[in-house]
Amino acid sequence: MVRKLAVGLFSLAMVAAFTPNADAQSARDYISIVGSSTVYPFATVVAEQFGKTTQFKTPKIESTGSGGGFKLFSAGVGVEHPDITNASRAIKSSEKELCVKNGVAEVVEVKIGYDGIVLANSKKAPLMAVTRKDIFLALAKNVPDPKNPGQLIANPYKTWKDVNPALPAVAIEVLGPPPTSGTRDAFAELALEGGAKSFEFIAAMKAKDKKQYKAVCHTVREDGAYVEAGENDNLIVQKLDANPNAFGVFGFSFLDQNADKIQGSAIDGIQPTFEAIADGKYPVSRPLFFYVKKAHVGQIPGMAEYLKEFTSEKAWGPDGYLSEKGLIPMPDAERQKYRQAVENLTPMPMN
Repeated sequence: MVRKLAVGLFSLAMVAAFTPNADAQSARDYISIVGSSTVYPFATVVAEQFGKTTQFKTPKIESTGSGGGFKLFSAGVGVEHPDITNASRAIKSSEKELCVKNGVAEVVEVKIGYDGIVLANSKKAPLMAVTRKDIFLALAKNVPDPKNPGQLIANPYKTWKDVNPALPAVAIEVLGPPPTSGTRDAFAELALEGGAKSFEFIAAMKAKDKKQYKAVCHTVREDGAYVEAGENDNLIVQKLDANPNAFGVFGFSFLDQNADKIQGSAIDGIQPTFEAIADGKYPVSRPLFFYVKKAHVGQIPGMAEYLKEFTSEKAWGPDGYLSEKGLIPMPDAERQKYRQAVENLTPMPMN
């Protein structure tokens, strides 16, 4: 008992020692995780399993959005900063630069699997089938002028039928994530830009003026048709259940977990299913990640063990408990690659 206490005190002393402001900070005996609302439910399941099956405390996880998570993660090394950030997109070069600037020199990137982004509505309403072009025309701030090809105008469309005569005459109301969300970034890139490129003059912008091209493709209208609903995807699900005319944008896992209340629209003729995302047929899908501060491994109790649990076959494998929650597993070779990165704590290039 005395030996265990001594080991515990030594571990806490090490935690205090590695923070730049040890005298002002109390040692932390739990893992601190921030970041993506999409990855949040997967990380929570792993954290709960980890807390139940080890002697370590259950990690504390905050859903801040991918952008918000990177901001907190890159602020520095020490117990006052998070150990891990979840992300529904890859880290940006500007975020790497901020890490290096603030002394977060070694970061381990861990891809955990794949996810689809869905446009879902209540099961009380008819099932929708849209194209990425329909989504762009419904939600972009500026769209092609039907009367003057090659020109852009402020989005005039009020109903889905205005966008496409085959769609219902229902007002466009889409609840989705804010700009700090990786889901918003991926939705803009995969769905909005995917639809924008169907117009030749917009596609041609990419070679001439990348900044203008991105602004046209990624800027969402601000007249009330798109409603920023925060980082709480469960809240969007509740609102869809209450309003059958509205649609929501979130990760496939939330559709999977709420299949009794909501349904996913077919996009470009493909339904958002586990199989369609896994084999790459569903057009709006993306990889999911988390990022680890290498300097915190061995200092914050349980870091190595948490990483081992997350990258175990029983968690992220084809028959693992995360696939039951809607995570699309990576192929065998890819899982092995990232498991080795975790085992060796191999840092990613930061330039």
